[in-house]
Amino acid sequence: MSKTILATVIAAAFAVPALAQMTPPAAAPATAASAGARTTTLGTVPARKNALSEEAIKTSIAEAGYKMVKGLEFDDGVWRTEARGGNKHWVDLVVDPVTGKVYPEDAPSKLNAEEIQAALVAADYHDVHNVEFEEGLWSADARTAQGFNVDLLVDPDNGNVVAESRD
Repeated sequence: MSKTILATVIAAAFAVPALAQMTPPAAAPATAASAGARTTTLGTVPARKNALSEEAIKTSIAEAGYKMVKGLEFDDGVWRTEARGGNKHWVDLVVDPVTGKVYPEDAPSKLNAEEIQAALVAADYHDVHNVEFEEGLWSADARTAQGFNVDLLVDPDNGNVVAESRD
């Protein structure tokens, strides 16, 4: 009888860890935090790796020479705001959430549409179309190497993708 009990105890000892491995983990509630973003009074903050804090974005805007900022919000993968510079005129700005680079809406582009399209193709985007310069950045529609349709915001100085969002 003790051999039967011993065999049962040993079998149970091996079965419990095996059952634990087969049991799926409890699903976490679908929140902004579990999706890699956090929510503030300004809305959803970027979930990109190495994204700057809101305070760092404000510092970048100030370092770019803008004194007053109003309406700072995260939208379409970038920070957007209206700010007043040294000339006391208000201008719309877009700020890269990772580098803090400030893009004034009225700044000219160093690259043209064909150069932006070539940079995106070199970055492994396909079917690049609707390339337009607006609000200080280039925008384009494209398809990723995995086949997803995306909207892109592109740096007008070097052709790097500033933000990508699924279409």
